[in-house]
Amino acid sequence: AVVSTQSTGRTPSSYLDFELQAGATMTQPVCDGWTTFLYTLDGEVTSGGQVIPAHHTVVFEQSGDAVTFTNNGPAISRLVLISGKPIGEPVVQHGPFVMNTEREIEQTIEDYRQHKNGFENAKNWQSDIGQKFLRGTLWK
Repeated sequence: AVVSTQSTGRTPSSYLDFELQAGATMTQPVCDGWTTFLYTLDGEVTSGGQVIPAHHTVVFEQSGDAVTFTNNGPAISRLVLISGKPIGEPVVQHGPFVMNTEREIEQTIEDYRQHKNGFENAKNWQSDIGQKFLRGTLWK
């Protein structure tokens, strides 16, 4: 089973959700020059001779027009394959925060500490969906 979503927002991207039966191999075309990564949700797969266990990510080279992966395990494996056209912006990462500049990282950390900018579990922030979940009315 494959679920596919393509976005043409700020930059073209692709999100594919795969379920692979035991022993199945899949070759998925990807756009040459795009950043592509695979994340395993359940089971394990191999790609390029590398075993990728559940809850692990592999980032592929940007050259090439296809990615091949195999489920060598005894049960169904589930993975997502996500790719997008690089936007050519600088990337600065600190802990869970990813921005374009050191100054933006500093501001984001300050916002987090001050409970600003919609961070979950921030002081006085409540999620409508979370409240419905706690009341048991989310699926009603």
